Amino acid sequence: MSESQTPTAAKPQPEPRAAYRAFRTIGTRWMDNDAYGHVNNVVYYSWFDTAVNAHLIESGVLDIHQGATIGLVVETQCNYFAPVAFPQTVEAGLRVASLGKSSVRYEVGLFLQGEEMTVAKGHFVHVYVDRDERRPVALPADLQRVLEALQ
Repeated sequence: MSESQTPTAAKPQPEPRAAYRAFRTIGTRWMDNDAYGHVNNVVYYSWFDTAVNAHLIESGVLDIHQGATIGLVVETQCNYFAPVAFPQTVEAGLRVASLGKSSVRYEVGLFLQGEEMTVAKGHFVHVYVDRDERRPVALPADLQRVLEALQ
């Protein structure tokens, strides 16, 4: 097969707000900017964590201090389309792309406040485990209901 015939993955593209089910507003901080004058790439992963975990806590299905079941991140990825810089405000869109017996793939789109298309989007996979044993467990029914609403 010649180089021109080699199959390639589609280049990631920005997505509209309508592709996401729930939203959270996140303010950028002065310390988020790096030497290049924009928010550093590692901050985006913090926003993903914030969007997902705040949604679960507010939905009453994640108790970070006492809960018997916790989610461990086993995979992350992010595509960047446009820069973000302090003092801009970000709105994180959230959806669930796939739901397994003990795992979930969350997808998060990041939007500048009021804008229609993502400036970045990514995903992470949680495997839900027993807090003490750290072994995978079935998703609790109440958590599964919240996750299904995000599909």
